[in-house]
Amino acid sequence: MNKPVVWLVIPDTQIESAVRDIPALSAFQVESVRFDSNDWLPRLHARPPEAMLVQADRVQDQHLVTLMENRPSCEIMLLSEGSPNPLIDQAMRQGASFHFRLPLEDKLLQDIFSDIHNEWRSEDVAAEATRSDLDQFGLLLGSSPCMRKVYRMIRKVADTDASVMIVGESGCGKELVANTLHLMSRRIDQPFIAINSSAFSSELIESELFGHEKGAFTGAVKSYKGIFEQAHLGTLFLDEVTEMPIELQAKLLRVLETGQFSRLGSEDVLTTDVRVVAATNRSPEQAIADGRLREDLYFRLAQFPIELPPLRERGEDILGLARHFLAYRNAADKTQKFFSAGAMEAIEKHLWPGNVRELKHLVERAHILALDEITQEHLGLDGDFAPVLTPQEDALIIPANAPLEEMERQAILQTLERCEGNKTRAAEQLGISIKTLYNKLEKYRS
Repeated sequence: MNKPVVWLVIPDTQIESAVRDIPALSAFQVESVRFDSNDWLPRLHARPPEAMLVQADRVQDQHLVTLMENRPSCEIMLLSEGSPNPLIDQAMRQGASFHFRLPLEDKLLQDIFSDIHNEWRSEDVAAEATRSDLDQFGLLLGSSPCMRKVYRMIRKVADTDASVMIVGESGCGKELVANTLHLMSRRIDQPFIAINSSAFSSELIESELFGHEKGAFTGAVKSYKGIFEQAHLGTLFLDEVTEMPIELQAKLLRVLETGQFSRLGSEDVLTTDVRVVAATNRSPEQAIADGRLREDLYFRLAQFPIELPPLRERGEDILGLARHFLAYRNAADKTQKFFSAGAMEAIEKHLWPGNVRELKHLVERAHILALDEITQEHLGLDGDFAPVLTPQEDALIIPANAPLEEMERQAILQTLERCEGNKTRAAEQLGISIKTLYNKLEKYRS
């Protein structure tokens, strides 16, 4: 944060030196200014100081008149030996706040400069609380070098028809990247359709992708257009593509290569023209090795891969995003809440396993809890920002000779407890989809 500025217009160097020794001035950027120079008035218009102390009986009368005619919105304090001076009286009537007589009272000036600094800090914090200083590219926010690299890659590929594979941890903003690609492409006026591949059972996802005819299966009471039809001429975003059933991936590959497909329950061949953007929070290479992703499908989807960095690698973007989310909450709720120094330090040091999504939700929660100042307690982040578990602490406790099903149950429940109930994070650590985790938990409750 920049320091507030004080101008000392004091030709008497001994008095100026005494003023500079006042402790409160250490919080200011103190500048010596002379009215007999040619640049003081342009400087005053360009960037007025927060306060100005002028030795009024030692400057030219015309300069004092000019100062008051161009009076900035700052604290103007006059200093003199005390002889009657009509120009000083006029300056006081025009808005100068103090007229000090020599010798100076250090205690009085100390209190006044402390008050000025406190007022400046309150105004600066309030302004910061309603302002975002992050660069924006499409729907993405960030000024860090790694994000600017992502922006360059999006710009290069956006206006082509190349398939894009976005790889990044959960909560990084993969759908925002896909949406930004769409907004910067020539398909911008056409549909953008997004689907989470892990949100549907293997029985339903084929219908969701390709559609079905009435009566194609139990419950198909009317015909349905799949997302390949809905996204015709637009962009189709396939999130968590590595969670798609392996047997369906061959059909998806055929559509990507030929643009042709059929609805379930129909032999009619339909044609679609879509730009496909896929995303995964897994390593594609590991997914291929584990049999979760067809290698030929990966190469078709990843004509242009984009790796999205996790929040912990984005440097100053972490605090920038926190301020951005707070500024938007303040604007929406007409408040001026702000982060304490301790809260900002906690935000900087936290590892953010849930990435930008976790940060956004945490800031919104803290905004609700705080009256004015958001502290570390409102954030709910303790001092142990990077916990290190010993092998014993990290180990799962499985009963001896337990059946395989019980071992699986204990692994899931203990992992969920270790993740403090965060099902998305637990599913990632277990290497299963979030839908599979929910199904397992539902089974354990029955």
